[in-house]
Amino acid sequence: MSVENLVERLQDEASCPICREHFKDPVIIDCGHSFCQACITHSWEGLVTNFSCPQCRETAQHRNLRPNRQLAIVLEIAEEMSLQAIKGAGGESVCGEHQEPLKLFCEEDQAPICVVCDRSRAHRAHTVVPIEEAVQEYKEKIHAHLETLREEREKLLRFKVTGEGKSQEYLIQTETEREKIVSEFQQLQQFLEEQERLLLGQVENLEKEILKIQNDSVTKLSAKVSCLSELISEMEGKCQKPASEFLQDVRSTLSRCEMRKFQQPVEISPELEKRLSDFSQKNIALMETLRKFKDTLCSEIQTKRGKFLGSYRPVNVTLDPDTAHPQLVLSEDWKSVCWEHMWQALPDNLERFDTELCVLGCEGFTSGKHSWEVEVGEGRRWAVGVARESVRRKGWISHSPDGGIWAVQRWGGQFQALTFPEAPLPLNRVPRKVRVCLDYEWGQVAFFDADNEAPIFTFPPASFRGGKIQPWFWVWTGSWLRLCT
Repeated sequence: MSVENLVERLQDEASCPICREHFKDPVIIDCGHSFCQACITHSWEGLVTNFSCPQCRETAQHRNLRPNRQLAIVLEIAEEMSLQAIKGAGGESVCGEHQEPLKLFCEEDQAPICVVCDRSRAHRAHTVVPIEEAVQEYKEKIHAHLETLREEREKLLRFKVTGEGKSQEYLIQTETEREKIVSEFQQLQQFLEEQERLLLGQVENLEKEILKIQNDSVTKLSAKVSCLSELISEMEGKCQKPASEFLQDVRSTLSRCEMRKFQQPVEISPELEKRLSDFSQKNIALMETLRKFKDTLCSEIQTKRGKFLGSYRPVNVTLDPDTAHPQLVLSEDWKSVCWEHMWQALPDNLERFDTELCVLGCEGFTSGKHSWEVEVGEGRRWAVGVARESVRRKGWISHSPDGGIWAVQRWGGQFQALTFPEAPLPLNRVPRKVRVCLDYEWGQVAFFDADNEAPIFTFPPASFRGGKIQPWFWVWTGSWLRLCT
């Protein structure tokens, strides 16, 4: 028997006894016969017992359908063999339904068909052309589009090269500006340190002179006090002697007393006093100049910081209840969150944090510069920042950029940036509101005290490309967070 006949016989045997078509999702019943799953299910529709085989009429008490995977594999092999046999005979693609060469093309269905399909009701009213004509026509159309696409690709490649070049120029420029800032502040720091050393040296010299005068004066006074003490003791002793002995050399004794008149010690010289006064006046003028310089510098920095913060678009952030840990309670307006000991009965959906006391904002960002403010009050255990949409929700997670989180936290009396390990933040004051600033393109997350715009911490640039970034919050016992509108 030829291969074609074997294939034809195999195709006949691969037909369902009910629909007479090739098996679709073949299943086998208790008697061993196989049927399409839809066919046997329809045949047994309404039956609750005595399920009869449509082929051998054997009955079964229970409806037992088992997938016939081996038959399904055989069917695939049979269809492949059929196609290979036809291709081997004519070298052309064939119709999967009629096994005829695909020599025509239906314009309405946009599909190759065979001559039998052309005569069927499905294609009788359609425009049908020889497949060679259709190939030629569509090749011409595709070639026309190819030219346009190639031109667009060239434009995009030029834009890409130009954009990369400009970005590189900007990066070089920013690096130059960084070096300028570092250099200028280093020079300023060196200048101030030199002036500090000079002034402190002058103060030290004045102190030495004053101490020398003081020491000399103390030494002289001490010697005089000692002499006077001896004379007083001698006079007191003489007064205790008998009259005859007392009057001996009394004039000499009185003369010695008169010679011991107290002389006032030398005070600080007028010259030194003038030098001290001049130094004090110059120091007052210098300190005033430094204060003005500091005020001017602070004003400039404040202005630039205001422009920097003004470049961020304020957004109205709300909390996403589908992501909140079951121990976090959200307000009705989804603007506040606090921790409760009671575990809420919430659905354990894929988005929800089940171990970490976290909740995400509803808003997600894939471009632009955005900012929002979070009121932290006097809470002592909280964290605010941003997280990747893909951040892990189940089990313990790393509160760091490696874990997809950029945030700052308060833990008791300490403020920290959630790097790895945590970086302590020596803040001058306890913030009551924190402003979070996200620059998606630059990959930067910065935090400020919202009341005085003082910087808290800025993370090094990261890569957010291809992912959504969302507001992220963590809160524990005794703390609450509220989003400002």
